[in-house]
Amino acid sequence: MQSRFDSHYALGILDPLPQPRPRAPGVRRKGRRAPALEARPQAAFALRGCILTPDEKIERGYVVVEGSSIKAVRSTKPSGVRVVDTGGVILPGLIDLHGHPEFNVFAAWEPPRTFINRYAWRGSDEYKAVVRAPWNVLTDTPSLLRELTRYAEARALVGGVTAIQGASARYKDPEESLVRNVDLLIFGEHKARSRVDLDGRLMEERDRLRSAIDAGEVTAFYIHVAEGHPENERSRKEFEKLEEAGLLTEATVIIHGTALTDDQLGRLREVKGKLVWSPQSNLRLYEATTNAARALELGIPVGLGADWLPSGSRSLLDEMKVARERLVLQGVGLTEKALHKKLVSMVTADAAKIAGLEHKLGKIAVGRPADITVLERSYEDPWRNVVEADPSWVELVTIDGFLVYGRSAWMDELAPTPELEPVIAWGKPMKLDTSFAVAETGAPPVRLHAIREQLLGRYLLTGPIFA
Repeated sequence: MQSRFDSHYALGILDPLPQPRPRAPGVRRKGRRAPALEARPQAAFALRGCILTPDEKIERGYVVVEGSSIKAVRSTKPSGVRVVDTGGVILPGLIDLHGHPEFNVFAAWEPPRTFINRYAWRGSDEYKAVVRAPWNVLTDTPSLLRELTRYAEARALVGGVTAIQGASARYKDPEESLVRNVDLLIFGEHKARSRVDLDGRLMEERDRLRSAIDAGEVTAFYIHVAEGHPENERSRKEFEKLEEAGLLTEATVIIHGTALTDDQLGRLREVKGKLVWSPQSNLRLYEATTNAARALELGIPVGLGADWLPSGSRSLLDEMKVARERLVLQGVGLTEKALHKKLVSMVTADAAKIAGLEHKLGKIAVGRPADITVLERSYEDPWRNVVEADPSWVELVTIDGFLVYGRSAWMDELAPTPELEPVIAWGKPMKLDTSFAVAETGAPPVRLHAIREQLLGRYLLTGPIFA
C-alpha cells in the first residue's frame, strides 16, 4: 500500500481541469481577490536596458508595458509613461520545466551515496529521513500543503522564474497562483498532462490520453522516463514501455532521460518529442546525467528544470551553470557565445515551445503577455550575463504586466501599492506581491513571512529562500 507521501508525489495530472469561472473585465488573472485589491490598476511603464528577445539583442532599448501586454519594443525613449533605466539585461520571464512545488521546501542535501535509479533513492532510509518524514510532518492535520506550494513558488519567482512545471491535481485552486503553472490551467486552457511514473493509473488511462493528444486537446505530456544510471536496465526499459503504450508522440516531454541510449534519442527525434534536463539532481543522485549535447545535435528541443531541493539546484539560474559545464564536458559543438545563447533559449523560447506555449511565452515581442525578468549586468555579452547570474542579480519580475517582485524604489516609482510585502533579498530592499493568496471571504493576502513562520513552526529545518 502506498504511503500518503508516495501517492501524492506520483499523482501528476491526467484528468482535464474545469475551465475557469467567468470574471469581470479588469480582474486580475491570479484568481479571487479581496474587494480592496480588485480595483488595483495595472501601471503603464517602460524598462530601459539591454533587451534579449531572446534570439537578438537591443543594446539600449525600451520595453513598453501597458495593461497585461507588451505594447512596444523600441530603441527610442517612449513618451507618456514612466521609465526606469534598469542598467541591466531585460529578457523573457524564465520557464522552469521540471520541479515538484509541493516538496520544494527543503534545504540542499548531499546524498551519502549514489543510486542506480529513482526507485532506489525513493526507497532508501536516507530519503525517508531527509524528505518523506518532514513532508509528512508538514502535511499532518492541519495540512500546510497550500503553504508548501506558495513557498516553492516564491522561491522560483525571486530567481526570475515566471512559469513552472510540476504542480499536482490537488492544487487548492488552479487559478490562484503566484507564478504560472504550465501543467495547470494557463491562458484559460488546460492542454498539458503529467505523470511521474509509468504506473498502473497511466496504463489504464493511456488510450484516453492518446486520443486527447491526437485530437490536439493535449499538446504537452510530461513524464519521468529513464531516470537512473545509464547502465541501469530498468531505467532504459522505461522508454520501451512508454513506446509500447502508444505514448511516445510529438506531445511527449521526457523528464530526465539520463539512461536514454543513442538509438532511443533518435526515436524521440523521429516523433518530434522533447526533453527536459536537470543535470544537478542527476549528478547528485546518480553521478551521471543525460547526453544533452547529443540531444541538441539531433535537433531535439531541450529545456531545463531545477528539479527540487534537496537534490537539485536552488534556482533555474544555478542550473544553467551546471548545464553549461556538462555540455562542454560532453563536447557540444558550439562556440562559447553560441552556447550561452542556447542556454538562455533553453529557459525561454525553447522552453515555451516544449510547453506548447510558444505563441504566448518565451519571447519579448509586441502583443505578448508581459512576463519579464530584469537582471543586473556585469558582463558585456548579455547572454553570458544571464548564465553567470544568480538569484541575487534579479532586479525585477513582471507577470501579465503586474509588478510581482523587484527593487523597492522601482516598485514605488512605477506602481506604488501599499499591499506589496517588503523583503530583504541578499541585502537589497525588495517588494513582493503576495496577493495570490486571497480567500473568498475577502481576507487580506497571506504574507511570505507568515507562510515562513507556519512552516518553521512545524519543521525548523525548512530551507531558506534568500540564501
